[in-house]
Amino acid sequence: MQQLARLSFTHRRLVLAVWIGLLLVLGGAVSAVGAAYNDQFSLPDTESTRALELLQRVNPQAAGDQLTAVVHVEQGRVTDPLARERFEATLAAAQATDAVVAITSPYSPAGAGQVSQDGRTAFATLTLAGLVPNDVTNAEVADVLTAMNPGSADGVQVEVTGQAAQGPPEQGLAEVVGLVAAAVVLFVVFGSLLAMSLPLITAVLSIAVSIATISLLTQVLTIATFAPTLSVLLGLGVGVDYALFIVTRYRQGLLEGKTPEEATVTAMDTSGRAVLFAGITVCIALLGLFSLGLSFLYGVAIAASLAVAVAVAASLTLLPALLGFYGRKVLPRKLRDVATAAASDLEQETRGWQRWAGVLDRRPALLGTLALLVMLAFSAPFLHLRLGLGDQGSGPADATTRLGYDLLAEGFGPGFNGPLLIVTDLGSSPDTGSTERLRDALAADPDVTAVLPTTYLGGPQPGVPAAGGIGLTTVYPASAPQDEATSALVNRVRDELVPAVGGEQGLLLGGSTAIGQDFSDSIADKLPLFVGVVVLLSFLLLTVVFRSLVVATVAAFMNLLSAAAAFGIVVLVFQDGVGLSLLGVDRTGPILAFLPVILFAILFGLSMDYEVFLLSRIHEEWLHRGDNRQAVLHGLAATGRTITAAAAIMVMLFLAFVLGPDLTIKLFGFGLAAAVVLDALVVRSVLVPATMLLLGRANWYLPRWLDRVLPRLSVEGPAEPARQPELVTSRYPQGRRSDGDQ
Repeated sequence: MQQLARLSFTHRRLVLAVWIGLLLVLGGAVSAVGAAYNDQFSLPDTESTRALELLQRVNPQAAGDQLTAVVHVEQGRVTDPLARERFEATLAAAQATDAVVAITSPYSPAGAGQVSQDGRTAFATLTLAGLVPNDVTNAEVADVLTAMNPGSADGVQVEVTGQAAQGPPEQGLAEVVGLVAAAVVLFVVFGSLLAMSLPLITAVLSIAVSIATISLLTQVLTIATFAPTLSVLLGLGVGVDYALFIVTRYRQGLLEGKTPEEATVTAMDTSGRAVLFAGITVCIALLGLFSLGLSFLYGVAIAASLAVAVAVAASLTLLPALLGFYGRKVLPRKLRDVATAAASDLEQETRGWQRWAGVLDRRPALLGTLALLVMLAFSAPFLHLRLGLGDQGSGPADATTRLGYDLLAEGFGPGFNGPLLIVTDLGSSPDTGSTERLRDALAADPDVTAVLPTTYLGGPQPGVPAAGGIGLTTVYPASAPQDEATSALVNRVRDELVPAVGGEQGLLLGGSTAIGQDFSDSIADKLPLFVGVVVLLSFLLLTVVFRSLVVATVAAFMNLLSAAAAFGIVVLVFQDGVGLSLLGVDRTGPILAFLPVILFAILFGLSMDYEVFLLSRIHEEWLHRGDNRQAVLHGLAATGRTITAAAAIMVMLFLAFVLGPDLTIKLFGFGLAAAVVLDALVVRSVLVPATMLLLGRANWYLPRWLDRVLPRLSVEGPAEPARQPELVTSRYPQGRRSDGDQ
């Protein structure tokens, strides 16, 4: 690490040129080939997947994604000449595009049931040429929407809804707002505009390189449309934080009288090591998503871990190069020409954190218990977490997809936004008895609004059942796609109704709602394995670095507690609706199925960041002093300001993304912000140090045989004699020792 720091500092112009050149090359490549983000996913060995594959085999055209065009009038009926003329013109414009291969109009015999009972609302289904964006690009769907020109005119309202119309999330001004807020916090912490600019430059350049690289990877990997926004959110957060930790240690070195090069080497050999280790733990947590076996998450894991890895690389190479340009200018003007022990002590251990360490020292059991109760209280809502996939009902109120969703629900019932599809596999016989019995059972079910006649495909002529063909039966639930009643209906059809009619082998339940439930169930089943893999790997890393089974165990538990509390707050707001309107969302629903695993990976990694920076300083003090209590108090006082400043920056950045319209990004931004607040203020500032004070010397327990077997890694760098800051020593007299120190 020392050699890398010296090379980056000495050859700073070359390092800066390499980073800028890399960005220009990657940017040019993206301009040449573009990006191909893809939200498609496959769920092997699920009923809804088998239904889709059967439909694709027999009739690929019918297996394409669908849009739903909705027409509504406040006065009169949709069959009146004016309304009909406008809607048919809209459908003709859609038919003229390359992406639409079939339309079922409410004015055709096949669409006779697509007009509401009051006659004021009707809908048409538009079948696309394939799946979006595998076969039909988002740009082609956008062309369809442009041609249809949804909106109101002459008392006739036309809107378009459907998952295919959703499009990729909008970036908006979230990044700008977050960076401005981060700049304010950095200026308050450093008291210097130049010092403030260092973390921002490092983070912005690294995230620009990351996004360009991720865009190129979409040509060979399946990466979700929300992945770049998530990568920006995460890359900016860790990029600014990592640079903050290093710059803080660099300033301490300058105030101790070191030259800029010596201070850079020292900072990189201490905080730089911690940054490297923290970045590795975040990447391990993210890449743990591969253990779920869900290909949809692979690209997200690679994109997010790439953003973190590039942020680490920038912190370890670009940042020391920039420090070579800045020199002593990272200090406030009044401190640039001085180097005193008192100034260095103040830079390391602020009076406020000294006082808090003293308070915690006097009441560790009480304060630790209160902190634990707070975390458990926030974790409680997690116990009734319900997973699902989002739909247009939670979108922005003025979006055509949301307007169409609401019109369809008002005119026909909420279940029309998420129909179930019964696929009958006729196999070697055209027997339709089980299908007819199931249709009768569903028609009598109180949770079903309508059951359409069965359409048969694959026979010698349309509508005639034949061996090797399939039957399609559309079922409209009485409840919305995200409602618990709809999930219960899906389970009842599969577990009770299908076996009752003797259709276990030939009847498959599919459709977007069933696919969403199968996806949620797949993640829920594999979540314990994923959590176990991530926690185990992190435990092993912490044991190796800090040479302690107790420290690693406590850290793993605390990180799990932070994640549970964050999930609890997300459930409380987005599922239970507490304060939801303040975030610009007016409808509750289940939590996005893939959010817990991705959020857990990120949260566990970020929690490890703060744990590593706190523990590395405590461990450093432990090695220097040999006194657990003094090590904990000095370590907390030395890192408290930096950790809370880093947390404040992350919270500002994450909350900025809540301002955007996309629900997925809102969930991630809010969940991450809530987690960082609790982790920094409750867990790292109270619960961890209180626990370590109570455990005493037991914190550093490691069997001798295990100590000999484990490899040796150092986060703190080479040990050197520690100078005891006079300002701090007086506050923590040696007389008071915890029971574990006796």
